[in-house]
Amino acid sequence: MANYQQQIDHIATLCNVNGNSWDAINPESVARMKLQNRFQSGLDIARYTADIMRKDMENYDNDPSLYTQSLGCWHGFIGQQKMISIKKHFENNTDRRYLYLSGWMVAALRSEFGPLPDQSMHEKTSVPALIEELYTFLRQADARELGGLFRELDAARDANDQDLATTIQDKIDNHVTHVVPIIADIDAGFGNEEATYLLAKKMIEAGACCIQIENQVSDEKQCGHQDGKVTVPHADFLAKINAVRYAFLELGVDNGVIVARTDSLGAGLTKQIAVTNEPGDLGDLYNAFLDVEEINESELSNGDVVLTRDGKLVRPKRLASNLFQFRSGTGEERCILDCITSLQNGADLLWIETEKPHVQQIGDMVREIRKVIPNAKLVYNNSPSFNWTLNFRQQVFDAMSETGQDVSAYDRDDLMSPKYDETDLGRQADEKIRTFQADAAREAGIFHHLITLPTYHTAALSTDNLAQEYFGDKGMLGYVEGVQRKEIRQSIACVKHQNMAGSDMGDDHKGYFSGEAALKAAGKDNTMNQF
Repeated sequence: MANYQQQIDHIATLCNVNGNSWDAINPESVARMKLQNRFQSGLDIARYTADIMRKDMENYDNDPSLYTQSLGCWHGFIGQQKMISIKKHFENNTDRRYLYLSGWMVAALRSEFGPLPDQSMHEKTSVPALIEELYTFLRQADARELGGLFRELDAARDANDQDLATTIQDKIDNHVTHVVPIIADIDAGFGNEEATYLLAKKMIEAGACCIQIENQVSDEKQCGHQDGKVTVPHADFLAKINAVRYAFLELGVDNGVIVARTDSLGAGLTKQIAVTNEPGDLGDLYNAFLDVEEINESELSNGDVVLTRDGKLVRPKRLASNLFQFRSGTGEERCILDCITSLQNGADLLWIETEKPHVQQIGDMVREIRKVIPNAKLVYNNSPSFNWTLNFRQQVFDAMSETGQDVSAYDRDDLMSPKYDETDLGRQADEKIRTFQADAAREAGIFHHLITLPTYHTAALSTDNLAQEYFGDKGMLGYVEGVQRKEIRQSIACVKHQNMAGSDMGDDHKGYFSGEAALKAAGKDNTMNQF
């Protein structure tokens, strides 16, 4: 990408070529606008961010401490604030920090039907629309930050401080964008493989470099942490992985990343018996997990489905819902087979949906997968559906019991109690929570850690606190003390909400277009000057 002065020189040449009719065009103003609009399309973003993810995956393979992280988003402003905060708190650096687009939050917060459960009932178009919105806000964060640097550059020039002007211009040339990879949830594809392909294209065109797809049945899809999950045979899932890859390649995002998610650990049901052509093929392996009963021909009933197993006639157990169930206790085996099959057929990363955050459980499965695919890597949902405090306190309690330590002071069924917060058990559990991501990256092959719904919960918590105080005895002090004063003291950018909404950028453009005649908002009477 051309630097600031090169951009100016290029536009100046264009102006000269076009003669007097372009005399009103200021080459430096155009250069500023171009730098503030670095990414011209969603496909530009997808290609740029895919390269970032691929490099991060390579770095993780060489050093598992270099895992990546993200937080879930349901609005462009939320994603923007995350990246602004990351740049502020981590030395102007966004390395290994992404955004996650959660299908759960799209369903719950962005559907025209109102709040919906995570069952793929929301409009499929709302997913690419949110990706586009997220990148619109991230690009606006770039434009706002660069606009501030341009104003600093003008002030340095007005003060004849050439050294300062050079320093600021160097910051402009080396500006770190807020645009980062988004891992985007396509659920189970919202239909058949053609529907999956069409939606994947829209998501990629909006900027997605990474699409996560799960092996549930589209029209029976459930949240990964609820009951009643139904999986599909491998051939059906692999067709959808292929569909996503075709969409990436058609659009020229050759480095696009596919995350194959298996829900088999908690899914005890299937809608279909897999097609099998010979013993030991994928269909046969899938069917081998079915819960069956041996029968003879005289026991056949109308509509029965039967299989042969070891030369014997067996009937899969079919429920009233017309679904077939798997044998109890086969979840981990099915997960391992799902993961190996997905990686062998086009997926880049894995996602194993678990019922609890437990490094050993995840690591045991990954070690089996890596016997076949040595560089297998996971994306893992550090889910708010887990009771993290209770889970880890119980893990510590059990470990203490196994090593013969005295646990008589603790009630395992009541470990959420605040009375355990400052105990040795409570502190050990908190330390395990603190190091969970690093431990799991090192011991369980987790390349990317995400929290699906963090801002859903933080919005609810902060709103509850504000409502309690504002509508209670504190009145306006509830807002000032609990929100604005903290914004000011923590240098939260949006305390200047007019600036965040683009008012200063609008003033810049008015100045470019109208010169001295421009009517600007950032005058002495703008109350934002109080900040």
